[in-house]
Amino acid sequence: MPIHNAMVLAAGLGTRLRPITDTMPKPLVKIAGRPMIDYVLDLLQQAGVTKAVVNIHHFAEQMEAHLEGRKTPKILFSDERTQLMNSGGGLVKGLRLLEDGPVLVMNADLFWVGETPEKPSNLERLVSFFDPQKMDMALLCVRNEDTTGHNGKLDFSLAPDGTLSRYRDSMPNPVVYAGAIALDSRLFADAPSDAFNLNIYFDKAIEKGRLYGIVLDGHWMTVGTPEAIAPAEDAVRRFGA
Repeated sequence: MPIHNAMVLAAGLGTRLRPITDTMPKPLVKIAGRPMIDYVLDLLQQAGVTKAVVNIHHFAEQMEAHLEGRKTPKILFSDERTQLMNSGGGLVKGLRLLEDGPVLVMNADLFWVGETPEKPSNLERLVSFFDPQKMDMALLCVRNEDTTGHNGKLDFSLAPDGTLSRYRDSMPNPVVYAGAIALDSRLFADAPSDAFNLNIYFDKAIEKGRLYGIVLDGHWMTVGTPEAIAPAEDAVRRFGA
């Protein structure tokens, strides 16, 4: 069954992308003619998402203006203009706008292209893989060689059964977190109401053996600096949007 609700984390300041983000929010920076957040919302729509919360802070009015006309998924705004909530706090605040249950979470500035045609998409695979009986979260991960713009940092080691652990030197099957999660919002029933980093919940899940992952099909990119825009646009041309 598809997951119909999503949360898109889009409230960051994008400081490393200055001077571009001195006048606009990072998710609206265009790659190959399209704002990054549009790639993300299209991926969610294709996976069956009908409602998405987007948190906003930096140039929030530009985000509202850009997204207000979008029909699918329907956009709800989680306003962080008065206080940035970090990744975890922002997620928990945004989830309050949705009914409890399964949800897809994505970063507004991380996306991929080049999925294998006529096969389930990465998000569809992630939804099918997620089993709340044994998982707190299922993460979409990517091999370092299938990235553009990444700094080379390896986040997790992926075991044959799909469990994830924090990567340390020489561990097998290293992967990078690709910025997409399937989870049940009730995971955060005891979460703090102030700002906190989502990595806290990654580590809690690892301790319980309940953090799982799958490997991305296609090519993934991150755009952290102005110099990263051209390589990302080249990747979109090479691998196809």
